[in-house]
Amino acid sequence: MERNLGFKERRYIEELRILTKSTALDCLIDDKFDRIIYVIKAGDMGYAIGKKGDNIRRLQGVTGRKVEMVEYAEDLQEFLSNIFKPAQVIRFACDDQTKKMNIYVSDKNDVGIAIGKGGCTIEKARILIRRFHGYEIGEVFPEESAA
Repeated sequence: MERNLGFKERRYIEELRILTKSTALDCLIDDKFDRIIYVIKAGDMGYAIGKKGDNIRRLQGVTGRKVEMVEYAEDLQEFLSNIFKPAQVIRFACDDQTKKMNIYVSDKNDVGIAIGKGGCTIEKARILIRRFHGYEIGEVFPEESAA
């Protein structure tokens, strides 16, 4: 999918690189939830977070916004799991005609975690999946356990 980075996004990516020595593949400025979402190169997440979250706190001080990080993965299932952590994504169902995707999590408690406070986590997932894979996220369901 096509991703355009403006001046601010490039500046924030460079700030992350200088402070943490990690590589960001993408940066999103989410004004609705007053946050910056970084998509971090696979394997660089430890550098990006820092010891006990020090790098995130420093970035939040520099940018004046909440900072969230998601580790990138080529595999869609793994990328979804990284976006929705700590909720456990069991599977997803895609309709290639409409480009709609439903997410299935392990239990009812994980539905609330996957949606997030005020819908912030599901909104982050919608933006990132649309931007990287071209799908629209529909709903989040608990996985039906075989009784």
